[in-house]
Amino acid sequence: MELPELLVIHPAPVFIIHQQQFSQKFKLLKAYESPLSTKHFLQTHAQSTKALICYGKSPITSDILRRLPSLKLVVTASTGFNHIDLPECRRRGIAVANTADVFSEDTADIGVGLLIDVLGKISSGDRFVRTGIWPKNIYYPLGSKLRGKHVGIVDLGNIGLKVAIRLEAFGCKISYNSRQKKPVPYNFYPNVCELALTCNILVICCTLTVETRHLIDKDVLKALGKDGILNNIARGPIVDEKELVKFLVEGEIAGAGLDVFENEPKVPQELIALDNVVLTPHRAAFTEEAFRDAFQLVLANLEAFFSNIPLISPVIDE
Repeated sequence: MELPELLVIHPAPVFIIHQQQFSQKFKLLKAYESPLSTKHFLQTHAQSTKALICYGKSPITSDILRRLPSLKLVVTASTGFNHIDLPECRRRGIAVANTADVFSEDTADIGVGLLIDVLGKISSGDRFVRTGIWPKNIYYPLGSKLRGKHVGIVDLGNIGLKVAIRLEAFGCKISYNSRQKKPVPYNFYPNVCELALTCNILVICCTLTVETRHLIDKDVLKALGKDGILNNIARGPIVDEKELVKFLVEGEIAGAGLDVFENEPKVPQELIALDNVVLTPHRAAFTEEAFRDAFQLVLANLEAFFSNIPLISPVIDE
């Protein structure tokens, strides 16, 4: 029996780790290994390609979709789907599936971990020891505890709610901003600036859209204030990075925990130089367990598609 074809323009980390398993189920069309240009590779397989797998660093644009007239399914090995032209997919009758919330638990864990690190000065303390400063200077600045802080969460979705539940265990007061008020025992703020004004910490958990790009601007950072901490575990462009750098360098906010950046993998040198900023390379959800679950869900969606049954985790374009 001939295996169904699966197009891979650029390999997602989930695909790389589980490539052998994918190859047992599908005939893999690897554009990234072909001597042909991507354009010519797509032309070669335009009539036969019905499904492709992608991820955040492999945008599925209207141009790519136009070159694949037989395409009927796009599966992204990620929760986010801002790299896919959803309106064009809808226009062409192309289904889209993602990994739903398989990465949410680990992302929430890292979100809380970044806060503990920034407040407790763990990473800066590690550098203090490793660079040999400790024997020469026994003074090390005091940290601050997470317990009792007022935390504002931007978007109380899958990840945001999990962050909130974890922070409640630390005795934090939780408030939030979302498109709609939720049936939760937290204070709701329809305006992000108002939320920032009331909180010690702002945690960004929202999806990147046209509306949320640079949602966290100078007005929000000013509202957060000199004692405020910004934590971004969502997408880099949600924050106006130039303004964030300015506020941190000038001491207009107290610190930041950042897993994502506006122009990844480029990170401003000013951020790298600051001890009150903790940086991780967009790897909040990168655990063996999450990758295993993501692979199984991607595979389940592909098998559902080729079996002509409903997708397991379809993306709904709101």
